[in-house]
Amino acid sequence: MNYMLKDENAIYYECGYSCDNALYLSLGSESFFITDSRYTIDARQNVKGAKVVIDGNLYGRAVKLLKKAKVRKVVFDPKEWSVAGFEKVTSQCKITFKPELDLSHKKRIIKSNEELKILAKAAKLGAKAFKTLAKEFNNKNGFGKSEYDLTHTAKSVLGDFGKYELSFDPIVAVNANAAKPHAMPSKKKLKKGDLLLVDAGLKYKRYCSDRTRTVEAGKDFKFNTKQTFKRKKIQKAYDTVLKAHDNAIAKARSGMKAKKVDALTRDIVKKAGFGEFYVHSTGHGVGLDIHEMPYISTKSDTIIEDGMVYTIEPGIYIPGEFGIRIEDMVAMIDGKAVVL
Repeated sequence: MNYMLKDENAIYYECGYSCDNALYLSLGSESFFITDSRYTIDARQNVKGAKVVIDGNLYGRAVKLLKKAKVRKVVFDPKEWSVAGFEKVTSQCKITFKPELDLSHKKRIIKSNEELKILAKAAKLGAKAFKTLAKEFNNKNGFGKSEYDLTHTAKSVLGDFGKYELSFDPIVAVNANAAKPHAMPSKKKLKKGDLLLVDAGLKYKRYCSDRTRTVEAGKDFKFNTKQTFKRKKIQKAYDTVLKAHDNAIAKARSGMKAKKVDALTRDIVKKAGFGEFYVHSTGHGVGLDIHEMPYISTKSDTIIEDGMVYTIEPGIYIPGEFGIRIEDMVAMIDGKAVVL
């Protein structure tokens, strides 16, 4: 299959290196990594299995290589390309360009043993960072601080003060703001007894981790899954989410459809009377991108297989009151879900 890539992570997966201005072509038995002169040294040292081509005009050089290869059809993922960039290539070539959504994600859906080790390391580093973050919030940088301040602290701690990149901007939400699954920070200050939700992750060797914990921020709180809340309504909701989370991890099996895994969380939440407040899917794949295949949703017919890595993250969000989410990454190993 002949194909062209523009996305950084898609390119990295092919040749072990990428940068913010590159284009990758796979044409027959040859592959080409095209970039500009700023990346000459790094590209020549790190690119594997492809010829490094240095040219400030990426698209023009791609056209020349396509014409020289005399290929008839080239596959591309339209999600990766801007209209302008795509037209610079396609308008000058009498070639059939065939769109295939999630071209790279489909190739990456089953992780290799090496990738599983890296993802497990990323998840463990993320868990360790959550422990450090709890200490920071408890001791000096938590109570009395706004969500803006808490988010800044979370970024510093999660990244080990610059050692690791973050998988995404952390979500740090207090009380009613936690009812927004992707809450933005506000001036709301954390007080003892408040509900606190933290969703964050870091990257290890470019692979992402993703984790969410919800706690009652009392004395010396910890980001564990066992939590006690003073309000009965919150406790019931939390216990429901935890039960759904644990049920999906215990019962997910290779060979199931993804929507069946989703049902392992959703059915429990519905039965407890919170169905209308579970507003997102059960999970998503994680790898070089924070959101990859498989997607664990009510509509997904994807068959879960060994080697897949995805999140289990049921939630309950009651507008104006509170939100709860518990999230872990799992890998399918020997037919079962193993928490990373």
